[in-house]
Amino acid sequence: MIRVKRVYDPPAPEDGARILVDRLWPRGLTKAAARLDDWAKPLAPSDDLRRWYHAHPEGWNRFCERYREELATPEAAQALAALRARAKAGTVTLLFASKNLVRNNADALAEIVAQRR
Repeated sequence: MIRVKRVYDPPAPEDGARILVDRLWPRGLTKAAARLDDWAKPLAPSDDLRRWYHAHPEGWNRFCERYREELATPEAAQALAALRARAKAGTVTLLFASKNLVRNNADALAEIVAQRR
């Protein structure tokens, strides 16, 4: 099972494995407060794609397409396979820092994982 949650929200027992899927560390958050099980940088969008989406929030569909392309690289594909295996074994919560609670990379990633199972 895959869940999505903002990294600034308090950890909860139902989170299961807490995995940060951002390339940059969240501002103002200590590693102790984040209580991460993993920081999956290979699953995060590139800096170029992240900046592009920030400048073009209306381009959600294009962001998702480009993000899928980035996840096809060998390193990202390997991390994606590991994420799928972890999700099959138990609950995984993908953590993100974006202020956009509905359209963010963690939501896109959760959708990608769900579609490819």
